[in-house]
Amino acid sequence: MPDYMLLLHERPEAFESLSPQEMQGIIARYVAWRTDHSSHVTGGNKLRDDAGRVIERREVRDGPFAESKEVVSGYFLIAAANYDNAVEIAKGCPHLELGGRIEVREIEPT
Repeated sequence: MPDYMLLLHERPEAFESLSPQEMQGIIARYVAWRTDHSSHVTGGNKLRDDAGRVIERREVRDGPFAESKEVVSGYFLIAAANYDNAVEIAKGCPHLELGGRIEVREIEPT
């Protein structure tokens, strides 16, 4: 069964106005989705909110910056029969309900 990466994209300001209780509710939705799809989800993490680093051919710089319109905020690794199955699994992720978008990419077998 092929492996896929679900790259979670979001706008940095999307969660700024949420209370701690609202954030806990959102986290619970992600946990429930991951549990419901435990036979497919093989890994995943939220990325830290810091700026990270961007590497280009001859330059390393801080970024992406908070003023970016969109950042990659995390990922899930899933096993699915094919792209259509991976997309169906991704469609249920609460990330979409929160205004984010998910990029589905097949991982090249090694």
